[in-house]
Amino acid sequence: MSKVAFATCVKLGRSCIEAIYESGGKFDLLITLNDEKNKDKSGRIYLDDISEKYNVPLLKINNINDSEVIKTLKLHDIDWLFIIGWSQIAHKELLDTPTFGCIGMHPTLLPKGRGRASIPWAILKGLNETGVTLFKLDEGVDTGDIIGQGIIPIEKNTNATVLYDKVNEMHVQLIKKHWNDIINGDVELVKQNNEIATEWPGRKPEDGKITSDMTIDEADKLIRAVTHPYPGAFYIDGVKKIVIWSADFDIEKGMIKLKDGYINPIEYEVIDNE
Repeated sequence: MSKVAFATCVKLGRSCIEAIYESGGKFDLLITLNDEKNKDKSGRIYLDDISEKYNVPLLKINNINDSEVIKTLKLHDIDWLFIIGWSQIAHKELLDTPTFGCIGMHPTLLPKGRGRASIPWAILKGLNETGVTLFKLDEGVDTGDIIGQGIIPIEKNTNATVLYDKVNEMHVQLIKKHWNDIINGDVELVKQNNEIATEWPGRKPEDGKITSDMTIDEADKLIRAVTHPYPGAFYIDGVKKIVIWSADFDIEKGMIKLKDGYINPIEYEVIDNE
């Protein structure tokens, strides 16, 4: 039976770890960020309680490619390393250290949507479905061979909070579905079709700015795409910054003027625009 390690610092990864333990499985090593690093990262979590509860070693690091990681993987004779919800790209030395390699999950139906900000982009692009892909990591960005996928329908007016929860649930379903094959060495790999691949760029908090030349449709998608657990859409009104978590829209009247109507914020906060 394979020895497995798991690296994560976000909710999506923690949910997978908990699901495997609840299903009777186990890990031989957990890896996460040092406590003081990336405290404001969306979905940031800690693993100390899980480590203590299940008596599993926990390594805290600054970078997944640190020599300490390589050394610890070798020390524990790790066969597979899961790297879930981790923004740092794994280098070749790390990928080659576990006996069979490293496994990741990406919240799109690869090869479409390689890159970052998968949940916001799915809403911004008005997709009617997305998904999660379980795959073997290689030196590219989300280019490795596919182990399994799960489809998530996107309903009209879905926001990032709802979609994040659905993505989280699909992470759990996929790891539970393929866990026995992974630890028993029965993984079947399917190569990605690079001819239909697309890449989505990263997003920054300032990309959530609402401007008066936006349409209702554009503003609606933006607000839904970057609401919790993301930084939120915002409008600058003089010295005030209005962060909007949810809103209604009207073509005739409202609080914030758009190109073809108005925004009426429902859940929002007003802060100083520094």
